Amino acid sequence: MRLLASLLLLILLSATASAENWPAWRGPRGDGSSAERQVPTTWNGETGEHVLWKVPVPGNGHSSPIVWADRIWLTACVRESEERVLTCLDRQTGKTLWQQVVIKAPLEKKHNLNSFASGTPATDGKLVYATFLAPDDENLAPGDLVVAAYDFAGQQKWLVRPGRFSSVHGFCTSPVLFEDLVIINGDHDGDAYIVALNKDSGEEVWRFARVNKTRSYCTPIIRDIGGRTQMIFSGSKCVTSLDPRTGQPHWHIDGPTEQFVASLVDNGEYVFLTAGFPERHILAIDPTGSGDVTDTHIKWRTTKACSYVPSPVMSGDYFLLASDEGIASCFTANSGERHWMERLGKHYSASLVQAGGLVYFLADDGICKVVRPGAKLEVVAENPLGEYIYASPAISQGEIFLRGEEHLFCIGAPR
Repeated sequence: MRLLASLLLLILLSATASAENWPAWRGPRGDGSSAERQVPTTWNGETGEHVLWKVPVPGNGHSSPIVWADRIWLTACVRESEERVLTCLDRQTGKTLWQQVVIKAPLEKKHNLNSFASGTPATDGKLVYATFLAPDDENLAPGDLVVAAYDFAGQQKWLVRPGRFSSVHGFCTSPVLFEDLVIINGDHDGDAYIVALNKDSGEEVWRFARVNKTRSYCTPIIRDIGGRTQMIFSGSKCVTSLDPRTGQPHWHIDGPTEQFVASLVDNGEYVFLTAGFPERHILAIDPTGSGDVTDTHIKWRTTKACSYVPSPVMSGDYFLLASDEGIASCFTANSGERHWMERLGKHYSASLVQAGGLVYFLADDGICKVVRPGAKLEVVAENPLGEYIYASPAISQGEIFLRGEEHLFCIGAPR
Protein backbone atom coordinates (compact mmCIF):
# COMPACT_ATOMS: atom_id res chain seq x y z
CA MET A 1 0.00 0.00 0.00
CA ARG A 2 2.88 2.38 0.81
CA LEU A 3 4.45 1.58 -2.57
CA LEU A 4 1.15 2.21 -4.36
CA ALA A 5 0.66 5.50 -2.53
CA SER A 6 4.19 6.57 -3.40
CA LEU A 7 3.67 5.73 -7.07
CA LEU A 8 0.39 7.68 -7.17
CA LEU A 9 2.10 10.66 -5.52
CA LEU A 10 4.92 10.55 -8.08
CA ILE A 11 2.38 10.48 -10.92
CA LEU A 12 0.51 13.45 -9.48
CA LEU A 13 3.72 15.41 -8.90
CA SER A 14 4.89 14.64 -12.44
CA ALA A 15 1.59 15.85 -13.91
CA THR A 16 1.75 19.03 -11.81
CA ALA A 17 5.35 19.71 -12.79
CA SER A 18 4.54 19.45 -16.51
CA ALA A 19 1.54 21.80 -16.29
CA GLU A 20 2.16 25.24 -17.76
CA ASN A 21 0.57 28.64 -17.75
CA TRP A 22 -0.20 30.24 -21.12
CA PRO A 23 0.73 33.81 -20.20
CA ALA A 24 0.97 35.64 -23.53
CA TRP A 25 0.61 35.48 -27.30
CA ARG A 26 1.60 31.97 -28.44
CA GLY A 27 2.21 30.73 -24.89
CA PRO A 28 5.12 30.54 -22.46
CA ARG A 29 7.80 30.59 -25.19
CA GLY A 30 5.97 32.74 -27.72
CA ASP A 31 6.12 29.99 -30.36
CA GLY A 32 2.86 28.06 -29.95
CA SER A 33 4.53 25.18 -28.10
CA SER A 34 3.24 23.42 -25.01
CA ALA A 35 5.46 21.15 -22.92
CA GLU A 36 2.38 19.33 -21.61
CA ARG A 37 1.75 15.76 -22.70
CA GLN A 38 -1.83 15.04 -21.67
CA VAL A 39 -3.58 17.49 -24.00
CA PRO A 40 -6.97 16.66 -25.61
CA THR A 41 -6.93 15.53 -29.22
CA THR A 42 -10.67 14.97 -29.71
CA TRP A 43 -13.72 17.13 -29.00
CA ASN A 44 -16.98 18.27 -30.52
CA GLY A 45 -18.30 21.72 -29.76
CA GLU A 46 -21.63 20.89 -31.37
CA THR A 47 -22.43 17.84 -29.22
CA GLY A 48 -20.47 18.90 -26.11
CA GLU A 49 -18.01 16.00 -26.25
CA HIS A 50 -15.01 16.89 -24.06
CA VAL A 51 -16.34 20.44 -23.61
CA LEU A 52 -15.92 21.17 -19.90
CA TRP A 53 -17.68 24.51 -20.21
CA LYS A 54 -18.81 27.01 -22.83
CA VAL A 55 -19.61 30.63 -22.00
CA PRO A 56 -20.63 33.66 -24.10
CA VAL A 57 -17.71 35.93 -24.96
CA PRO A 58 -18.14 39.47 -23.58
CA GLY A 59 -17.84 41.66 -26.67
CA ASN A 60 -15.98 40.76 -29.86
CA GLY A 61 -12.35 40.32 -30.78
CA HIS A 62 -9.73 38.06 -32.31
CA SER A 63 -7.23 38.21 -29.45
CA SER A 64 -6.32 34.89 -27.85
CA PRO A 65 -7.09 33.93 -24.26
CA ILE A 66 -4.22 33.83 -21.77
CA VAL A 67 -4.18 31.62 -18.68
CA TRP A 68 -2.39 31.93 -15.33
CA ALA A 69 -3.23 29.37 -12.63
CA ASP A 70 -7.00 29.60 -12.06
CA ARG A 71 -7.65 32.71 -14.18
CA ILE A 72 -8.21 33.53 -17.84
CA TRP A 73 -8.05 36.96 -19.49
CA LEU A 74 -9.52 38.19 -22.76
CA THR A 75 -9.58 41.54 -24.49
CA ALA A 76 -12.69 42.56 -26.41
CA CYS A 77 -14.57 45.44 -27.95
CA VAL A 78 -18.17 46.17 -26.99
CA ARG A 79 -19.17 47.78 -30.27
CA GLU A 80 -22.43 49.35 -29.10
CA SER A 81 -20.68 51.42 -26.44
CA GLU A 82 -17.29 51.66 -28.25
CA GLU A 83 -15.60 50.30 -25.12
CA ARG A 84 -12.39 48.24 -25.24
CA VAL A 85 -12.44 45.93 -22.26
CA LEU A 86 -10.22 43.51 -20.36
CA THR A 87 -12.13 40.58 -18.84
CA CYS A 88 -10.99 38.10 -16.18
CA LEU A 89 -12.72 34.72 -15.98
CA ASP A 90 -12.53 31.78 -13.60
CA ARG A 91 -10.65 28.94 -15.27
CA GLN A 92 -12.70 26.21 -13.60
CA THR A 93 -16.13 27.48 -14.66
CA GLY A 94 -15.72 30.28 -17.21
CA LYS A 95 -17.57 32.66 -14.90
CA THR A 96 -16.65 36.34 -15.31
CA LEU A 97 -14.80 37.57 -12.22
CA TRP A 98 -14.37 41.17 -13.36
CA GLN A 99 -14.40 43.33 -16.45
CA GLN A 100 -12.73 46.71 -16.82
CA VAL A 101 -13.11 49.34 -19.53
CA VAL A 102 -9.57 50.19 -20.63
CA ILE A 103 -10.60 52.93 -23.08
CA LYS A 104 -13.71 54.26 -24.77
CA ALA A 105 -12.93 55.51 -28.27
CA PRO A 106 -14.31 55.59 -31.83
CA LEU A 107 -14.03 52.40 -33.88
CA GLU A 108 -11.06 52.50 -36.20
CA LYS A 109 -10.93 51.62 -39.87
CA LYS A 110 -9.81 48.00 -40.29
CA HIS A 111 -9.48 45.01 -42.60
CA ASN A 112 -12.48 42.65 -42.78
CA LEU A 113 -10.43 39.87 -41.17
CA ASN A 114 -9.19 42.10 -38.34
CA SER A 115 -11.10 43.07 -35.20
CA PHE A 116 -11.22 45.99 -32.77
CA ALA A 117 -9.53 43.81 -30.10
CA SER A 118 -6.84 41.74 -31.80
CA GLY A 119 -3.93 42.27 -29.41
CA THR A 120 -3.50 39.35 -26.99
CA PRO A 121 -2.79 40.49 -23.39
CA ALA A 122 0.16 39.22 -21.33
CA THR A 123 0.80 38.53 -17.65
CA ASP A 124 3.82 37.89 -15.45
CA GLY A 125 1.71 36.50 -12.61
CA LYS A 126 1.51 39.89 -10.91
CA LEU A 127 0.04 42.30 -13.45
CA VAL A 128 -1.87 41.90 -16.72
CA TYR A 129 -0.93 44.12 -19.69
CA ALA A 130 -3.30 44.99 -22.53
CA THR A 131 -3.01 47.08 -25.70
CA PHE A 132 -5.59 48.92 -27.80
CA LEU A 133 -5.81 51.71 -30.35
CA ALA A 134 -7.58 54.95 -29.41
CA PRO A 135 -8.45 56.49 -32.82
CA ASP A 136 -8.83 60.21 -33.28
CA ASP A 137 -12.08 59.90 -35.25
CA GLU A 138 -14.58 57.24 -36.23
CA ASN A 139 -13.60 55.02 -39.18
CA LEU A 140 -10.15 56.60 -39.40
CA ALA A 141 -6.85 54.85 -38.87
CA PRO A 142 -4.64 57.34 -36.95
CA GLY A 143 -4.73 57.31 -33.18
CA ASP A 144 -2.80 56.68 -29.96
CA LEU A 145 -1.39 53.29 -29.07
CA VAL A 146 -2.61 52.57 -25.53
CA VAL A 147 -0.89 50.22 -23.06
CA ALA A 148 -2.47 49.54 -19.66
CA ALA A 149 -1.57 47.39 -16.64
CA TYR A 150 -4.04 45.85 -14.16
CA ASP A 151 -3.55 43.80 -11.03
CA PHE A 152 -5.31 40.47 -10.52
CA ALA A 153 -8.14 42.21 -8.63
CA GLY A 154 -8.91 44.33 -11.70
CA GLN A 155 -7.44 47.60 -10.45
CA GLN A 156 -5.65 49.71 -13.03
CA LYS A 157 -2.02 50.35 -12.04
CA TRP A 158 -1.05 52.55 -14.99
CA LEU A 159 -2.04 53.56 -18.52
CA VAL A 160 0.28 55.20 -21.05
CA ARG A 161 0.18 56.25 -24.70
CA PRO A 162 3.73 55.58 -25.93
CA GLY A 163 3.19 56.68 -29.52
CA ARG A 164 0.95 57.11 -32.54
CA PHE A 165 -0.33 54.33 -34.77
CA SER A 166 -1.83 54.43 -38.26
CA SER A 167 -2.79 51.57 -40.57
CA VAL A 168 -5.65 51.12 -43.03
CA HIS A 169 -5.82 47.49 -41.87
CA GLY A 170 -6.51 48.40 -38.24
CA PHE A 171 -4.59 47.62 -35.07
CA CYS A 172 -2.94 44.55 -33.56
CA THR A 173 -0.08 44.67 -31.06
CA SER A 174 0.52 42.02 -28.41
CA PRO A 175 2.83 42.99 -25.52
CA VAL A 176 6.00 40.96 -24.95
CA LEU A 177 7.30 40.63 -21.38
CA PHE A 178 11.03 40.35 -20.69
CA GLU A 179 12.64 40.75 -17.28
CA ASP A 180 11.33 44.12 -16.01
CA LEU A 181 10.13 45.31 -19.43
CA VAL A 182 6.93 45.42 -21.47
CA ILE A 183 7.99 45.59 -25.13
CA ILE A 184 5.57 46.99 -27.71
CA ASN A 185 5.75 46.78 -31.51
CA GLY A 186 4.65 50.13 -32.96
CA ASP A 187 5.24 49.36 -36.65
CA HIS A 188 2.82 51.55 -38.60
CA ASP A 189 2.48 53.90 -41.57
CA GLY A 190 4.20 56.81 -39.88
CA ASP A 191 7.03 57.41 -37.42
CA ALA A 192 7.20 53.73 -36.46
CA TYR A 193 9.02 52.43 -33.37
CA ILE A 194 9.66 49.58 -30.98
CA VAL A 195 9.36 50.76 -27.38
CA ALA A 196 10.15 49.17 -24.02
CA LEU A 197 8.27 50.27 -20.90
CA ASN A 198 8.93 49.59 -17.24
CA LYS A 199 6.56 46.86 -16.03
CA ASP A 200 5.75 48.55 -12.74
CA SER A 201 5.32 52.15 -13.86
CA GLY A 202 4.83 52.25 -17.65
CA GLU A 203 7.77 54.66 -17.97
CA GLU A 204 9.74 54.44 -21.20
CA VAL A 205 13.09 52.64 -20.91
CA TRP A 206 14.24 52.56 -24.55
CA ARG A 207 12.93 53.24 -28.05
CA PHE A 208 14.13 52.04 -31.46
CA ALA A 209 13.04 53.96 -34.57
CA ARG A 210 11.87 51.96 -37.60
CA VAL A 211 13.24 53.70 -40.66
CA ASN A 212 10.91 52.15 -43.26
CA LYS A 213 7.74 53.39 -41.53
CA THR A 214 5.51 50.59 -42.82
CA ARG A 215 2.63 48.81 -41.05
CA SER A 216 3.25 45.28 -39.79
CA TYR A 217 1.87 43.19 -36.95
CA CYS A 218 4.54 40.67 -35.95
CA THR A 219 4.94 39.84 -32.25
CA PRO A 220 8.67 39.33 -31.48
CA ILE A 221 10.23 36.22 -29.97
CA ILE A 222 13.14 36.47 -27.50
CA ARG A 223 15.84 33.80 -27.50
CA ASP A 224 19.33 33.16 -26.17
CA ILE A 225 20.72 32.06 -29.50
CA GLY A 226 24.02 32.53 -31.28
CA GLY A 227 25.67 33.54 -27.98
CA ARG A 228 23.40 36.58 -27.50
CA THR A 229 19.98 37.42 -26.11
CA GLN A 230 18.04 38.36 -29.22
CA MET A 231 14.59 39.78 -29.83
CA ILE A 232 13.78 38.70 -33.38
CA PHE A 233 10.85 39.87 -35.48
CA SER A 234 9.81 40.83 -38.98
CA GLY A 235 8.15 44.03 -40.12
CA SER A 236 8.74 47.39 -41.78
CA LYS A 237 10.26 45.76 -44.88
CA CYS A 238 12.92 43.80 -42.96
CA VAL A 239 13.76 41.09 -40.44
CA THR A 240 15.49 42.44 -37.33
CA SER A 241 17.31 41.25 -34.22
CA LEU A 242 17.61 43.65 -31.26
CA ASP A 243 19.02 43.36 -27.77
CA PRO A 244 15.78 43.35 -25.70
CA ARG A 245 17.53 44.99 -22.75
CA THR A 246 18.73 48.06 -24.66
CA GLY A 247 17.05 48.13 -28.07
CA GLN A 248 20.43 48.08 -29.80
CA PRO A 249 20.48 46.19 -33.14
CA HIS A 250 22.34 42.92 -33.71
CA TRP A 251 21.54 42.22 -37.38
CA HIS A 252 18.91 42.77 -40.07
CA ILE A 253 17.78 41.34 -43.40
CA ASP A 254 16.27 43.66 -45.99
CA GLY A 255 12.86 42.43 -47.15
CA PRO A 256 11.94 39.85 -48.23
CA THR A 257 8.60 41.68 -48.60
CA GLU A 258 6.72 44.75 -47.37
CA GLN A 259 4.26 43.65 -44.66
CA PHE A 260 4.35 40.92 -42.03
CA VAL A 261 1.96 39.37 -39.51
CA ALA A 262 3.17 35.90 -38.46
CA SER A 263 5.63 35.49 -35.60
CA LEU A 264 8.89 33.63 -36.15
CA VAL A 265 9.91 30.32 -34.56
CA ASP A 266 13.31 28.70 -33.98
CA ASN A 267 14.95 25.33 -33.35
CA GLY A 268 17.93 26.61 -31.36
CA GLU A 269 20.07 26.86 -34.49
CA TYR A 270 17.99 28.73 -37.08
CA VAL A 271 14.96 31.01 -36.98
CA PHE A 272 12.12 30.49 -39.45
CA LEU A 273 9.91 33.12 -41.05
CA THR A 274 6.78 32.93 -43.15
CA ALA A 275 5.36 36.08 -44.78
CA GLY A 276 3.73 38.22 -46.13
CA PHE A 277 2.42 40.89 -48.55
CA PRO A 278 2.66 41.60 -51.48
CA GLU A 279 5.12 38.71 -51.93
CA ARG A 280 5.09 35.45 -49.99
CA HIS A 281 8.29 33.93 -48.59
CA ILE A 282 9.50 31.25 -46.20
CA LEU A 283 13.04 31.76 -44.89
CA ALA A 284 15.41 29.84 -42.64
CA ILE A 285 17.83 32.36 -41.11
CA ASP A 286 21.18 31.86 -39.40
CA PRO A 287 20.97 34.33 -36.44
CA THR A 288 24.71 34.50 -35.72
CA GLY A 289 25.59 37.49 -37.90
CA SER A 290 25.98 41.22 -37.28
CA GLY A 291 24.84 44.21 -39.31
CA ASP A 292 23.33 43.66 -42.76
CA VAL A 293 23.19 39.87 -43.33
CA THR A 294 20.77 39.95 -46.27
CA ASP A 295 23.18 38.21 -48.64
CA THR A 296 24.98 35.95 -46.19
CA HIS A 297 22.72 34.39 -43.54
CA ILE A 298 19.65 33.01 -45.32
CA LYS A 299 19.95 29.22 -45.04
CA TRP A 300 17.08 28.31 -47.40
CA ARG A 301 14.07 29.93 -49.01
CA THR A 302 10.85 29.06 -50.80
CA THR A 303 7.95 31.12 -52.12
CA LYS A 304 5.45 28.26 -52.47
CA ALA A 305 2.40 27.82 -50.15
CA CYS A 306 3.60 30.42 -47.64
CA SER A 307 1.56 31.82 -44.77
CA TYR A 308 0.83 35.51 -44.27
CA VAL A 309 -1.26 35.65 -41.06
CA PRO A 310 -1.06 32.25 -39.25
CA SER A 311 2.20 31.72 -37.36
CA PRO A 312 4.05 28.40 -37.83
CA VAL A 313 5.39 25.88 -35.30
CA MET A 314 8.42 23.71 -34.73
CA SER A 315 7.86 20.09 -33.69
CA GLY A 316 11.05 18.12 -33.21
CA ASP A 317 12.99 18.29 -36.47
CA TYR A 318 9.93 19.48 -38.40
CA PHE A 319 8.77 22.96 -39.36
CA LEU A 320 5.02 23.17 -40.09
CA LEU A 321 2.76 25.94 -41.32
CA ALA A 322 -0.64 26.58 -42.89
CA SER A 323 -1.18 29.13 -45.61
CA ASP A 324 -4.10 31.51 -45.23
CA GLU A 325 -5.75 29.76 -48.19
CA GLY A 326 -5.81 26.38 -46.39
CA ILE A 327 -2.66 24.63 -47.67
CA ALA A 328 -0.55 22.98 -44.97
CA SER A 329 3.11 21.98 -45.32
CA CYS A 330 5.71 20.04 -43.35
CA PHE A 331 9.46 20.60 -43.81
CA THR A 332 12.61 19.18 -42.35
CA ALA A 333 13.64 22.42 -40.68
CA ASN A 334 17.39 22.50 -41.22
CA SER A 335 17.41 21.31 -44.83
CA GLY A 336 14.23 22.91 -46.15
CA GLU A 337 13.01 19.62 -47.64
CA ARG A 338 9.21 19.79 -47.97
CA HIS A 339 7.74 16.38 -47.19
CA TRP A 340 4.11 17.10 -47.96
CA MET A 341 1.81 19.94 -48.99
CA GLU A 342 -1.92 19.30 -48.68
CA ARG A 343 -5.15 21.21 -48.26
CA LEU A 344 -6.32 20.82 -44.65
CA GLY A 345 -8.94 23.59 -44.42
CA LYS A 346 -10.85 26.26 -46.30
CA HIS A 347 -9.04 29.23 -44.74
CA TYR A 348 -6.73 29.81 -41.76
CA SER A 349 -6.40 32.84 -39.48
CA ALA A 350 -5.43 31.15 -36.19
CA SER A 351 -1.80 30.27 -35.57
CA LEU A 352 -0.66 26.70 -35.12
CA VAL A 353 0.03 25.16 -31.70
CA GLN A 354 1.78 21.93 -30.81
CA ALA A 355 1.70 19.64 -27.78
CA GLY A 356 2.59 16.02 -27.12
CA GLY A 357 4.25 15.60 -30.51
CA LEU A 358 1.08 16.69 -32.35
CA VAL A 359 0.25 19.90 -34.23
CA TYR A 360 -3.20 21.54 -34.15
CA PHE A 361 -4.45 23.20 -37.37
CA LEU A 362 -7.51 25.33 -36.51
CA ALA A 363 -9.41 26.64 -39.54
CA ASP A 364 -11.73 29.66 -39.59
CA ASP A 365 -14.82 27.43 -39.83
CA GLY A 366 -13.95 25.86 -36.47
CA ILE A 367 -12.65 22.55 -37.84
CA CYS A 368 -9.43 21.59 -36.06
CA LYS A 369 -7.27 18.86 -37.58
CA VAL A 370 -4.68 17.26 -35.33
CA VAL A 371 -1.62 16.15 -37.28
CA ARG A 372 1.37 13.98 -36.40
CA PRO A 373 4.44 15.57 -38.03
CA GLY A 374 6.43 13.32 -40.30
CA ALA A 375 7.45 12.46 -43.83
CA LYS A 376 3.84 11.57 -44.66
CA LEU A 377 0.68 13.44 -43.68
CA GLU A 378 -1.11 11.72 -40.79
CA VAL A 379 -4.32 13.33 -39.51
CA VAL A 380 -5.07 11.70 -36.15
CA ALA A 381 -8.29 13.61 -35.38
CA GLU A 382 -10.77 16.09 -36.86
CA ASN A 383 -12.79 18.18 -34.43
CA PRO A 384 -15.68 20.60 -35.11
CA LEU A 385 -16.25 23.60 -32.85
CA GLY A 386 -19.66 24.58 -34.22
CA GLU A 387 -18.84 28.25 -34.80
CA TYR A 388 -16.29 30.38 -36.60
CA ILE A 389 -13.02 31.14 -34.89
CA TYR A 390 -10.19 33.55 -35.70
CA ALA A 391 -8.31 33.54 -32.37
CA SER A 392 -5.41 31.18 -31.71
CA PRO A 393 -5.72 28.40 -29.09
CA ALA A 394 -4.30 28.47 -25.57
CA ILE A 395 -3.14 25.31 -23.75
CA SER A 396 -2.80 25.10 -19.97
CA GLN A 397 -3.06 22.40 -17.30
CA GLY A 398 -4.15 19.72 -19.75
CA GLU A 399 -6.92 21.82 -21.29
CA ILE A 400 -7.38 23.78 -24.52
CA PHE A 401 -9.12 27.15 -24.54
CA LEU A 402 -10.75 28.21 -27.81
CA ARG A 403 -12.24 31.64 -28.39
CA GLY A 404 -14.94 31.39 -31.01
CA GLU A 405 -16.86 34.29 -32.47
CA GLU A 406 -19.59 33.87 -29.84
CA HIS A 407 -18.24 31.65 -27.04
CA LEU A 408 -15.13 30.70 -25.10
CA PHE A 409 -14.72 26.92 -24.89
CA CYS A 410 -12.73 24.89 -22.37
CA ILE A 411 -11.78 21.52 -23.88
CA GLY A 412 -10.51 18.73 -21.63
CA ALA A 413 -11.03 15.43 -19.89
CA PRO A 414 -13.65 15.26 -17.11
CA ARG A 415 -12.19 16.71 -13.91
